[in-house]
Amino acid sequence: MLYLVKDDVGTQVRAILTRNDDGSPVDLRGSTTVMRFRAKGSSTILFTLSNINSVAADLANGIAVFQFGSGNLNISEGKYEGEVEATLSSGEIGTVFEVLDFFVRADFD
Repeated sequence: MLYLVKDDVGTQVRAILTRNDDGSPVDLRGSTTVMRFRAKGSSTILFTLSNINSVAADLANGIAVFQFGSGNLNISEGKYEGEVEATLSSGEIGTVFEVLDFFVRADFD
């Protein structure tokens, strides 16, 4: 479970994508990697975040970074989930099987 605070801006999630068959990193250089975010139990995507990591060595080692921006976390307290998908430079699309679980709590304000 990953924990977030309502209305925060700039919070980041770092994901390392590896191949299921041999554990090697997925080379993300030249890929489009996104994380879709929705309320747990819903099929409605609230927003999609794009990988902001541009460090070639990180990308070669399967490291993606997703940053929540203005308004993304202007949502109700509760449980959410994220799905990571990479469209590789070869055109192959791979979706990470494991869903990321999030809990958003209210700010102290």
